[in-house]
Amino acid sequence: MVRGFRTGQTVVRRDVHRSGGVWSEPALRVVGDLSDALVAACPPGAETRWPALYLKARADGDRTLRTEAFDAMACGAWELSAARWQETELLLWKPPTEWFSVNAFYTAGGLRNWYVNFERPTVRTRDGFDTFDLAVDLVVDADLTTWQWKDEDEYAHARRLGIITDTEHQAVDAARDQALAMLEERSGPFADAASWSAWRWDPAWPIPNLPHPAVALPTVAPTEG
Repeated sequence: MVRGFRTGQTVVRRDVHRSGGVWSEPALRVVGDLSDALVAACPPGAETRWPALYLKARADGDRTLRTEAFDAMACGAWELSAARWQETELLLWKPPTEWFSVNAFYTAGGLRNWYVNFERPTVRTRDGFDTFDLAVDLVVDADLTTWQWKDEDEYAHARRLGIITDTEHQAVDAARDQALAMLEERSGPFADAASWSAWRWDPAWPIPNLPHPAVALPTVAPTEG
């Protein structure tokens, strides 16, 4: 049995394909391991690993490479490249049994936006937790008044490729309704939006690093899904 994580501890969130291959793994620092959710954070400079094609898509501004990255995933043949998180601070709220997490992104000006990431429930590991990103996202303005769906095209492509199964699709549909209800009811993190808006990375905390860095780190990395 994996014990709870202590505040300040470095953990690794791994997106693990059902083949067992790791799709991505950013290093996070625990803000609180609560009864209902794990809360963790990530600042600029944190170590990450991402699919090489995904990083190239970011660097080149070419979203067609993201489609190629999904194609590589479906074939079970992709390469991970090391990078560092850039530009934003991230605060993540992940209930262990839910098919989503709630993420808040911060810039120098404060809370930029909320981001509901649809993903598998977590499996705790020695170094952190495993889940799997299911492509579609809900982007919510900082003041919670407006929202929009993101990456519906990639979600549809992942469905066609069989990356997202029918069972997972049904779970995502239910999770979409659940996330929208949380937003409307101001529950979950949205119940304490003022505290979340005021949060910032503690500068006394060291930048989190992955436990087993593999290659030299470039300076380009995704800032959100």
